[in-house]
Amino acid sequence: MEMWKKSQLRQLSDAREIKSAYEISLDLIQNLGFNFCSFSITSPEARHLHDTLNFNNYPYDWNTKYEQEHYGDIDPILAHCRRSVLPILWEDEVFSKTPQLRLAQKQQGLQHGWSQSVHDGSGLCSMFSLARSSSPISAYELYENLGYAIFISHQLHGLVAQKLRQRLPTASTPHLSTREIEILTLSADGKTAYECSRILSISERTINYHVQSCIHKFGVNNKIAAVIKAVRVGAI
Repeated sequence: MEMWKKSQLRQLSDAREIKSAYEISLDLIQNLGFNFCSFSITSPEARHLHDTLNFNNYPYDWNTKYEQEHYGDIDPILAHCRRSVLPILWEDEVFSKTPQLRLAQKQQGLQHGWSQSVHDGSGLCSMFSLARSSSPISAYELYENLGYAIFISHQLHGLVAQKLRQRLPTASTPHLSTREIEILTLSADGKTAYECSRILSISERTINYHVQSCIHKFGVNNKIAAVIKAVRVGAI
């Protein structure tokens, strides 16, 4: 690995402020041959959507048009990153149902790029994108630089998520019994009701009773949502 890469990766690892971390990331991706870098992170809860944090060096006109035309509602890249952590190249076929978005993107110099996301246990989702005006991104180049992009996106996600959580209202923590905590912890590890019953030496019916109690206490609709809430408030 070249010395400049090691140096910038080390700087990024040591960064404690979001702005400086983004600036280091931008320098790094520009040295890798890209013009633009974007990072955004959003809470999945509707009432917190205004807490989206967004860093990018896209043209001002593009950012303005993206908002005015509500491109976020039809952006296939954004839709992909909300449901998958696999990287996706900005290819014309991806925008087959939204050609107007692709055309507007190209007109602003955002011809070639790729995006990828990070989803964490608290429900936060971030998207990291690299883009440039010329030279398509080959599969080899994607593979060669993917490790750097993954490292950058996780570093930024960690810093920004920490700041975002500080701004969100603190969720109240309902009282959970020792048994409920045990069951939620096992469920978070992917254990089924049957597996929980075998581990805890109680009936599957009792497991389901406690799960329903947790669902009621957290005010959610299913076990997965209860587990997510429990993780988010630090109950497990």
